Amino acid sequence: MSLRQVLFLLFLWSTGAQDILTPSVDIIGELSRLRSLEEKVKAMEAEMAELKRQMTEQPKVAFSASLSALEFGSMNIGPYPDQVTLVYQNAFTNIGSAYDPNTGIFTAPVRGVYYFSFVVFNPYNLWTGLSLMKNGQHVVSVSDNPPGLDTEDTASNAASLLLEKGDQVCVQLMQNRKVYSDKFKRNTFSGHLLYAM
Repeated sequence: MSLRQVLFLLFLWSTGAQDILTPSVDIIGELSRLRSLEEKVKAMEAEMAELKRQMTEQPKVAFSASLSALEFGSMNIGPYPDQVTLVYQNAFTNIGSAYDPNTGIFTAPVRGVYYFSFVVFNPYNLWTGLSLMKNGQHVVSVSDNPPGLDTEDTASNAASLLLEKGDQVCVQLMQNRKVYSDKFKRNTFSGHLLYAM
């Protein structure tokens, strides 16, 4: 049974058979309203199909990586006379493969708003500092001076960025600073697509 037939039967039921036979019922007008309702239902069905298509086509992009995959011991990276890109080698999530664990660079696969966060752990007597970079330009930083009495500090920062397809984001070690890594994977870089635009 078609939608038009169902709507017509509902109309008949609601108005009553005797009303149809009386001259006070405008059958042509009622049929016109039914056609209008049918068009609205078709428009809503088309809109729902488009929303479903958009949801299934939304790219899935998310990554999270630690600076190293050390199982034993520890290591320091730096200091260097210039700012250098850190390579977070241990990507434990990389949906969409937009993060390259060989270069430390995230490349936006689509235009959209992305969220990035990074954490730096600083033990012992190290000066450390990291900067989130977008296409070579500074966005935000985090730094830590040698710890005082506690000997261990953790700092983090984050940003939501509008990226064009192909834009690149990375974390760089500030010049003349060190960053520490060990088996506990406390230095991380993460990001994900909030929504495409």
